[in-house]
Amino acid sequence: MDAQGRGRADDIDPADQWVLNPNTGDYELRLQASAPQPAVPGPRRTATRAGGATARQTTVPGRERRGTPEEAPDPGIPGPRRRRTPQAPPPGRRKGRPQKSKGKKILVGTGGTVAFLLVAASVGGYLYYQHLNNNITSVSDDGAGTGGFSKDRAINILLVGTDKRTGSGNSGYGDSGSAGHADTTVLLHVAKDRSNATAMSIPRDLITDIPDCPTTQEDGSTKVIKGTPSTRFNNSLGQEGRTPSCTMRTVTAMTGIKMDHFMVADFNAVKTLTSAVEGVEVCLAKDINDPDSKLNLPKGKHTIEGEEALSFVRTRHSVGFGGDLSRIEIQQQFLSSLMRKLKSNDTLTSPTKLVKLAEAGTKALTVDSEIGSITKLRDLGLELGKFDMKNLSFTTVPVVDNPTEDIKATVVLKEPGARELFSLVKDDVSLTAVKQQEKKEKAAVAARLKGTKADPSEVRVRVLNGGAPAGSAQQALNWLQIEKGVTKSENAGNAGVTLKKTTLEYAPDQADQARRLADLMGLPGSAMKPGESVTNSQGLPAISLTLGEDFKGAGVSLTAPAAGSADVDKSTADKVECAE
Repeated sequence: MDAQGRGRADDIDPADQWVLNPNTGDYELRLQASAPQPAVPGPRRTATRAGGATARQTTVPGRERRGTPEEAPDPGIPGPRRRRTPQAPPPGRRKGRPQKSKGKKILVGTGGTVAFLLVAASVGGYLYYQHLNNNITSVSDDGAGTGGFSKDRAINILLVGTDKRTGSGNSGYGDSGSAGHADTTVLLHVAKDRSNATAMSIPRDLITDIPDCPTTQEDGSTKVIKGTPSTRFNNSLGQEGRTPSCTMRTVTAMTGIKMDHFMVADFNAVKTLTSAVEGVEVCLAKDINDPDSKLNLPKGKHTIEGEEALSFVRTRHSVGFGGDLSRIEIQQQFLSSLMRKLKSNDTLTSPTKLVKLAEAGTKALTVDSEIGSITKLRDLGLELGKFDMKNLSFTTVPVVDNPTEDIKATVVLKEPGARELFSLVKDDVSLTAVKQQEKKEKAAVAARLKGTKADPSEVRVRVLNGGAPAGSAQQALNWLQIEKGVTKSENAGNAGVTLKKTTLEYAPDQADQARRLADLMGLPGSAMKPGESVTNSQGLPAISLTLGEDFKGAGVSLTAPAAGSADVDKSTADKVECAE
């Protein structure tokens, strides 16, 4: 075959005989006639052309002439094709079909590889997407929710941590056969404008009423699980076959706030999520060695993950007063730190961490069916990621020890604080704004109360009811006269107007009396209204105290925000606070 078959392939590239056909995309073997080749070195010969002319001695361009002239080629023998070089083709080579350069061949091959990788990546992406979807466990909310979050309104999500001992390495933590309880519950409220959020913890030992709960069974039927009055809140999940939808109904019945979604995490969620982000930072104000939770850490800051993180959120006997309320505080510290880590650039810019997080999150969480896909979880995550961490406030439902128990094991709602906190969340009021308003009011109080205060016996005041419950004016009057010595006071009846806020009106020369009464009543600076003097039933100048709808009872301060400054100020969303 051609020169190669004639033993003259010393300078032949066999690959050059295979040419890409652009019409078919395949390589084809092409054997073209070769260019003239020099004769095998030997005695110089003279060829005689037809007509007696002597042939010219020739050499191949680029090759030095040897000592003896090369024989003229036999016109019937085609020469071999040679490796291509940048120089011009040898004279006499016949023109064939244009060949692609090796550089172009490489581009063609690389382009094909890239195209394959792109297709493989898209297929792989789709398969991974399906893989993540298959990881998700979702159950029906049984109509307990709103039907799904919306971008044009506030979002309420119930985060539930169950103490069910499922998963590798968790059986040793306690009752391994339990169906689990609502051990840790947080109502996460994200404001309509996404500027702020509130995370409200609900104590597991809170005594409340669990309502009847329609619940979807495994066979698709619906069973109504009878409610239980006056029982621990944590019985709203797991017990009697209750699902997270029942916990949603219980929270709504108690707070008046309807949930959009729920997310339930077990022990493994804490371990895998913290490992996925390579640990979260926490702080202890003292050494802790708790054999029950298996937490053993010295005081100071630590980065924890896996089993150690689970031990941290479970510890309670070694922090605070050793009860569930103390554990809530340490869990709030942990959650705020985890959320900071999830939203950090260190996490969001790391493909490795994001993949680990996607795996851990989809495997560890049980969600309601309204967000039971990667697409819906992504859309929800985008909304949740809009608020600034510095505007995330942690608070706990105000509670007091159960007065019916000799041994204090459970708690009940503390009124009116609990009801007012629920109203703040329901009305989309930022607790961050409440704190800021509190600071402003304190400054206003300080300014308006700057100066002397009259003796209580010198305060002459008319008490009116301007929207408070019936009988409030007399109640306040009795308290002022008997408890505080404001003897020059009288009940002036109904104000004739309804006020949202309690007000105290006084003339400039009565400022010392107003300061004393505001101090006794716990009125904010905004309640003090400088104006004109009025007269009482005896015709003497007096100040006017008008009780508004915010009046909650004699002796209840109106200066602090409804949730109680102690609850609101415990936000740890944008910083690490050391648990004591």
